[in-house]
Amino acid sequence: MKPRFAILISGKGTNMLALIRCFSEGVLPGEVALVATDNPDAPGLKKASEFGVETFAFPYRSMGRESFETALRACLTAHEVEWILLAGFMKILSPEFVSAYSGRIVNIHPSLLPAFPGLDAIGQAWRYGVKITGVTVHLVDEQVDHGTILAQRALRIREGETLESLEARIHELEHRLYWRTLRDLFKKKIGTSERRSGA
Repeated sequence: MKPRFAILISGKGTNMLALIRCFSEGVLPGEVALVATDNPDAPGLKKASEFGVETFAFPYRSMGRESFETALRACLTAHEVEWILLAGFMKILSPEFVSAYSGRIVNIHPSLLPAFPGLDAIGQAWRYGVKITGVTVHLVDEQVDHGTILAQRALRIREGETLESLEARIHELEHRLYWRTLRDLFKKKIGTSERRSGA
């Protein structure tokens, strides 16, 4: 039986679309069982539906974290989801939720962790004036943007770079790195206790 995945999003879902294409083309093993969001207005929901993926919206703002996570876990269980892929999901999952899926939640973050964790990582790096930033794919643990690093890729910030151009280049890098890291993870080339740079 193919492993079943859920992708969690909060917005446009560009990383989600890149992953769905990889699964549909057989580049990644398994199938996307569902896409879920904390934001009922997330544009990515429509895009996922166009690919024939079932979507669910649990409004975090009105539900609160506990009710949101209860509803999400029930949904994941009903759809026999084994792995959770975070793709622009902007909420912090509780330690209890993370523990229930320990070692099976993967996130992509637009910085070279541990630098610039949390929200607006691209903006943080750009305003700070660093010369090099990048992208990190990591397993999710109980701490924010922590967990075992599976892969990182550096990106040099160009002289005179605008925030908009940096964001575009970071997102392009994310789309290349995420699926490659997942491919290696699922092929057991990299394990949950290893740390690796590049892809």
